[in-house]
Amino acid sequence: MYDVIIIGAGPAGLTAALYAGRAKLNTLVISFGATGGQLSSTAEIENFPGVNDDPTGVVLAERFERQALKFGMQKITAQVLGLITENDKRGVQTDTGSYFAKTIIIASGAMPRSLNCPGEKEFYGMGVSFCAICDAAFYEGASNVIVVGGGDAAVEEAIYLTKFTKKVTIVHRRNELRATKTIQDRAFANPKISFVFNSVVETINGNGIVEAITLKNVQTNELTTLATEGVFLYVGMDPNTKFASNIITINNAGYIVAEENTVTNVPGIFAAGDCRVKQLRQVVTAAADGAVAAIMAEKYISDHY
Repeated sequence: MYDVIIIGAGPAGLTAALYAGRAKLNTLVISFGATGGQLSSTAEIENFPGVNDDPTGVVLAERFERQALKFGMQKITAQVLGLITENDKRGVQTDTGSYFAKTIIIASGAMPRSLNCPGEKEFYGMGVSFCAICDAAFYEGASNVIVVGGGDAAVEEAIYLTKFTKKVTIVHRRNELRATKTIQDRAFANPKISFVFNSVVETINGNGIVEAITLKNVQTNELTTLATEGVFLYVGMDPNTKFASNIITINNAGYIVAEENTVTNVPGIFAAGDCRVKQLRQVVTAAADGAVAAIMAEKYISDHY
């Protein structure tokens, strides 16, 4: 019986582990992917306070983990299958067994959304990627690489890719980018970046590896083909919450409904970070949620045990 089980090892989960550890709570983190979550696949971190010497997501994620381990965090890697709330017990069912705790913090984050177009699954890892920092080096000297999306992540990763490729084309379904003005200005000023607006990907084409994409103009329905060596997808996120959907209140988009103090509809279960309904999903807000959730878990234990 742990004091707190934390589902997820991103900024929210690791910050929660840090605060729980400092409160002397017996803490288990269940990780189901790379340490740091989305943070580990982010090229540069410029908007997390105090990070300016080596602002890469991987480095920051490692720092998060080391600090939490220093204060006693235990960590396993497993796939979470569901939650257990029987006879006032709270537990997490995984593919390696079930674990029980006085409190649970869900910090399971979100995953990149798929286009669900022909060729996407077939060419995954053979020219289709969701992570520029992971795969950019494979495209050293590439003539053209496509980035699909118009938000901060898409534009930032397009800028990062220009360090390796001769050209990057940003494809966006709207007539203007959604990224913040500062990031947009950098992209527009980069001579290696071109833009295709009002367009969506119809198919990803190739023979063994990606060779081209077919685009459809959403205003005219005109189809065009662009040659490319790689396609990077940044079209939104889907929260990792299916394992909790039969117990925790979740909205139509799949995000956990929780108050600002991270309290969910189930006593003793809290939600932190990108998996919950919130206005801003950034590293700093995820970390803040993790701190709040740990303090609320400590208070719950104090009141009920």
